[in-house]
Amino acid sequence: MSGQSEVITTAHGAGGDRMRALIQELILPRFDGARAGSGADAEGGPHSPGLSALDDGAVLPMGNGEAVVLTTDSHVVTPTEFPGGDIGRLAVSGTVNDLAVMGATEGLSLTCSLIVEEGVSLDRVESILDSMAETCEAADCRIVTGDTKVMGSGELDAIAINTAGVGRVPADGFVTDRGMRPGDRIVVSGTLGDHGIALLAAREDFDFGEELMSDVAPVNDLVAAAMDAGTVTAMKDPTRGGFASAINEMAAKADLGVTVEEAALPVTPSVASAGEILGIDPIQVANEGKVVMAVDSDDAEAVLDAMQARPGGEDAAIVGEVTEDHPGRVVLETGFGRRYLSVLEGDPLPRIC
Repeated sequence: MSGQSEVITTAHGAGGDRMRALIQELILPRFDGARAGSGADAEGGPHSPGLSALDDGAVLPMGNGEAVVLTTDSHVVTPTEFPGGDIGRLAVSGTVNDLAVMGATEGLSLTCSLIVEEGVSLDRVESILDSMAETCEAADCRIVTGDTKVMGSGELDAIAINTAGVGRVPADGFVTDRGMRPGDRIVVSGTLGDHGIALLAAREDFDFGEELMSDVAPVNDLVAAAMDAGTVTAMKDPTRGGFASAINEMAAKADLGVTVEEAALPVTPSVASAGEILGIDPIQVANEGKVVMAVDSDDAEAVLDAMQARPGGEDAAIVGEVTEDHPGRVVLETGFGRRYLSVLEGDPLPRIC
């Protein structure tokens, strides 16, 4: 971020190295990130992640053995309606999922701020709000407060939505994205790359022979089933940058290595073929209804069975293992050799969430 002439680009919002540099060099120094999450909670429990942890949310100890997970997200997806969902379903699911991967799966409350461009039809807004209400019902959460703003024609691309969410957890019951341990197994809750590839196909009107569907959905029920079945040591929501960015970030934060079996990664044939045509690796593309988790090796099969028994988890798979080798790096076993799994560079798919 050096140099007075540097400007913000879409790559700064893509979930890769440039976005992390933006956060670490401009945002954290201004909001006391160095001290956030630096100590144990008041009751001597685990470290409570704050801003500097760069997790999916913050954990705020409340006393009496409880804590609150707090998260916020903004949604500027194009197109606002796409196969499998719309910006309303995305806004609710994205916020619920950020809470869920930190262990907050029940009793969730959201805020909603709508920013709408002048000239957008009321029918379109009503459809998006209906979608939000339906997704809230599916996630067993509620919207409790919000705000509405209207921008002039041409000042906004139709509609943007900001949502924040809160959920209670036991003070020692939250999960971070940095807690995996040597020997843990890596589990993904389903097929990878669905949202980003489907959205790109809809945006560009590509015809791949069959309709590609976004996976956008709340995952709190899947996460709750996994946590009931065994010890989940770390979780991440694989949105921008997809599985590749999520697992690399988890490895780097834990200062441990991860080995991933490429053949074990679940990708639908339609997404795989579309990605090959487009020159895009599905494991570097966003999901909006999946979770990546590290699970104690003794519990991995039980967690897998629990997730596969729930709607949305049928394609869950064990895809890798945590190791003390190559700390901070992810090695992909391809069947023909080994290579490091890289983090997304640039932004091949802007405005997907």
